[in-house]
Order: sequence, then structure tokens, then C-alpha cells
Amino acid sequence: MRRRRGRPAVGGGRERGRIPGVLGGGREPEGMNERAALDVVGGLVAGAGDDAAVVGDAVFTIDMLHETTDFPAGTTRYTAGWRSVGASLSDVAAMGAAATAAVGVYGAPDFDEDELRAYVEGALDVCEAVDAEYVGGDLDGHDEFTVATAAVGHSDDPVFRDGATPGDALVVTGTLGRTAAAMHHFEAGDAERANELFRFEPRVGAGRALAGHATAMMDSSDGLARSLHQLAEASGCGFAVDGDSVPVADELRDTVENPLDTAAMYGEDFELVATVPTEAVEEVRGATDVPVSVVGEVTDSGVTLDGEPLADRGWTH
Repeated sequence: MRRRRGRPAVGGGRERGRIPGVLGGGREPEGMNERAALDVVGGLVAGAGDDAAVVGDAVFTIDMLHETTDFPAGTTRYTAGWRSVGASLSDVAAMGAAATAAVGVYGAPDFDEDELRAYVEGALDVCEAVDAEYVGGDLDGHDEFTVATAAVGHSDDPVFRDGATPGDALVVTGTLGRTAAAMHHFEAGDAERANELFRFEPRVGAGRALAGHATAMMDSSDGLARSLHQLAEASGCGFAVDGDSVPVADELRDTVENPLDTAAMYGEDFELVATVPTEAVEEVRGATDVPVSVVGEVTDSGVTLDGEPLADRGWTH
């Protein structure tokens, strides 16, 4: 039986904000960024560091999203409800757990009935997509639209980040780059298409398929590159990525000059990044309808893309 451990119930296990130099980028943070802050909390909370906390057979996670950093102009409240609750459900998926329920706190300068209804409908629909329930939450006044969401799941054998072993296959679910493509459409004024791309299906089913085989796993909310550096640190290993094998989203290929770099470093796609014994890959693929791509392998040290060092860059506050 693997040891049980959790993570601090702050920050949602991911870093928020748009990365500099990609589709307009954003400013660098002043003072301590969220990753450094999570390190401080992790030093105080025993066993912190995974996508969710594990207590008995229950998996808990919490996230906070803000209009200025997470919901571009044109994001509908329906999409915001779907995406914010989906982010927490993705953390549950990353532990290989079955999702049970989610709650949310909705904060705004004022309450508009249509916007509130749309948010809750989005939250209800994303939960339904993964056989979970949205069971309510809280309302509060706030100077900008802000939401905090939490989700709970259950697993008898959750997957942590620290078990990757040299020789394991490195796999990714779905495709990478949908969020970067969505940002392009938001900036181009095509809000309808952007909202479609912004609504992702949390990979709870794929996480369950991986759970019996994966040696380490997390979601790709911080981007593939940063996720691999986090997994490498947790597992004491390295990764060699084959660029031609990275599943770049078709929606991204027509919007940026270097789709591979953007797919690897932009983040917020909420796919699963996992390590699996090579002999188990086909069994995993047969257990889920979600595409599972082998994009590289676990090595002794270093994180490389096509033989060159892959920078620790991704979605950051």
C-alpha cells in the first residue's frame, strides 16, 4: 500500500495567470509568486504537494479563480461555471479518483440573476459530464468576479506524483493547446468559439483507467513543461520528450507560429500527464475513450524535448 499524503488546501495546486511572451503574455509577479507561497505552506503541512489531499479514501481539492487572471473579456458566466468547477474536478481526476461532488463560492460586485443562473448551470453541467453532483455553495460580494470551487472524490489507491521510475512511458491524455487557441479567439473577438474551447471535460474517466497502472500523475493545468519539472522533482527522475509525439490540438496549429512550444508551455488544458509501465500502455488505452499518447519516457535526470533542455515555463501568477 502506498503511503497516503495530501497537499495544502490553498491555491488549488496550480499557478494562475498568463505566461509572458505567449499570445500577449502578462506582467511578471511582484514579490512572492504563488509557487513560492505554496512552497511555504508545503513546509508547514506534512505530506503536501499533490493535486489533491487524501484523507482515508476521500480526495479533497480547492481552487480560486479571478476575472482578471482567469476569465478573459467575453467569457460567459456559463463557461466560468463549467471551467471553475471543472478545474477542481480535474484535480480529482489527477489522483485517479472517482468524482463525487463539488461546491462553489460565487463573488461579484453585484448579483445579476441571469449571470448567476448561467454560472450554476455551467457548474451543474460539468459535474453531470463526469457523473458527479454540484451541491451548492455560497455567495459573497467582491470587488471583481471571483469564484472558489472545491471537489471531493474517492479512491482506494490514489496516484501521487512521486512514483515515476526510469523506463516508464510518459503519457498525455487528449490534446494540448486548446486554451491557448481559446485565448487567440478571445483576443480576435470570436467569443463564441473561444468559449467552446474554454469548456473542457475533466478527465475523470481517463484518470480511473490510468489509476491501476500509473506510477505518477498530475493534471496539465500548469502546462506540460512545468508539469514535467514538478513530476521530476517529486519522483527524483527526468524526462525525455519526443516533440513529434506531443498531441498538439488542431485548433492551435492555425493560430500560432510555433504550436509545439505553445502546447508544451501555455497550460490550462487540464489533461492528465502520467507515467506508466510500457507494458501497461495498451491496457490503459483500451479502458478509456480518451486518446492516450505516449510522448516520451522517464529518465534518470533532466527534462528534455528532442534532446534539448526543456525550460520550466508554464502558466504562472
